[in-house]
Amino acid sequence: MQRSVTLENLPLLECFASETRVRIFELLGERPMSIGELAEELNVSSAIVTKHIQKMETAGLLASESVTGTRGRRKMCRLAVDSLTLNFRSSPSEQDRSAYAVSIPVGQYAEHEVRPTCGLASDRRLIGMMDDPRYFADPDHVGARHLWFGSGYVEYRIPNYLVGAQTVREVSVTLELGSEAPGYNPNWPSDISFRIGGVHVGTWTCPGNFGGRRGLHTPEWWSEHSSQYGLLKTLSVREDGTFMDGMKLSDVTAADLNISAMNGLAADSKAADQHPAGGSKTAVKAAGASQASSSAGREIALRIESRSDAEHPGGVSLFGRGFGNYDRDIEVSVKFADGAEPRRGPNASSK
Repeated sequence: MQRSVTLENLPLLECFASETRVRIFELLGERPMSIGELAEELNVSSAIVTKHIQKMETAGLLASESVTGTRGRRKMCRLAVDSLTLNFRSSPSEQDRSAYAVSIPVGQYAEHEVRPTCGLASDRRLIGMMDDPRYFADPDHVGARHLWFGSGYVEYRIPNYLVGAQTVREVSVTLELGSEAPGYNPNWPSDISFRIGGVHVGTWTCPGNFGGRRGLHTPEWWSEHSSQYGLLKTLSVREDGTFMDGMKLSDVTAADLNISAMNGLAADSKAADQHPAGGSKTAVKAAGASQASSSAGREIALRIESRSDAEHPGGVSLFGRGFGNYDRDIEVSVKFADGAEPRRGPNASSK
């Protein structure tokens, strides 16, 4: 999770201005705890803890759910993010101007191959029938705000607005996602793999599929027995490797993607199959070089995948605008070097 140090983000920053709230972060970093357990550990009332939790939930740092215990129902709390990166550069710099950003709705995938359990939902209704992969090809899929699948992948297209000698130095993808369990299950790990431009950049293990309370933006018509929200994660392929919320996933760098105005990589399923997860950096670079001559000026593919042969084959759930805890689509930022401002499409904006 990345946030700028601005007045707009003051509610989030205020979460660290209280010794009690910082102590709550420490406790929940060890394990999920109930309101009563936190109150006992902190030696304060449950009412005080509840107010702190509400503030931290609103900021997107914590999540809670009501569960059944030996003495009735109780509210269990857990961390909603693994790490937080603060950006202190508040004014546009030369580095900031050398970037563009796009928002991609979760239903606007260009390719897919999914297996049940699976389905799609707009902000008003289901799209087609649950557990029938054929509806992922329905024209209405572009309006999906939430989608899920037990195994397989969805693949999106990131516009390539580079010109001249510009080359990519960082690609960042921020999205809300979880694993896919029947109904929901917070202890349902899933190895979710990411490919950018046909290159496998890393695999992150999602801890579960979350429900028990309605997501902050999940519509009322959506069943309370289904997954409600995910975790907000930021995948960054940088000049020094690939990271998830600042934690290193792999040694694949932005240079390994081989993206430029003249050789931007598009989706290449054959190359992806030839260079599976865990391939060496030499293989990654070879894959990029072999595709470069045939993909000039083309868009950049982003694939999100749950392999059926993974150690934790727990599926994928994606939440977009109008669903989950964060009212946002898949946000992509592309930073580049060596050149002036790039051409931009209608959905692009300067950083």
